[in-house]
Amino acid sequence: MTVLRTVHTADLTAGDRARIRALLDEAFGGCFDDHDWNHSLGGQHILVSVDGTLIAHGSVVQRQFLHRGMSLRCGYVEAVAVQPAHRRRGCASAVTAEAERLIDHAYDLGALSASRAAGNLYRGRGWQPWPGGTAALTPSGVTRTPDDDGSTLIRRVPGGASLDEFAPIICDWRDGDVW
Repeated sequence: MTVLRTVHTADLTAGDRARIRALLDEAFGGCFDDHDWNHSLGGQHILVSVDGTLIAHGSVVQRQFLHRGMSLRCGYVEAVAVQPAHRRRGCASAVTAEAERLIDHAYDLGALSASRAAGNLYRGRGWQPWPGGTAALTPSGVTRTPDDDGSTLIRRVPGGASLDEFAPIICDWRDGDVW
């Protein structure tokens, strides 16, 4: 039996956390570090299990973005992964659909940073690269992040913030990858 559940970080058991981290380590081939792990915590986790075994994960965490003088509440998608043996069966789409539901009902916009391989999944669901450029609010001020321009995708929320595509979108600072 396949089960999709959404649970806040605060309600994950120690066993849940260990299983999620193991899945992420396996799915990302050892390229998922402690900063990446910390980025995925503090929000809602979307978990897909088959017969009690965790096979897919994604999370939506709140971040603050700046855009044209506005502070925007962003639902940021993190740590979407599917166990290698279960890929290409719709699990990532199911996780993403639930993430989109959360974003559409709780945030001003959605955002994520997609690998080249995963970008097609998100673009196929209507996520769009941000054309106005990206930046981060760093300890030394606003700093452009041009290397993230093509991989940063935005989801417009029905009734959400009015966005100017010619202006940069600025994410809040965090350790590790800012986007």
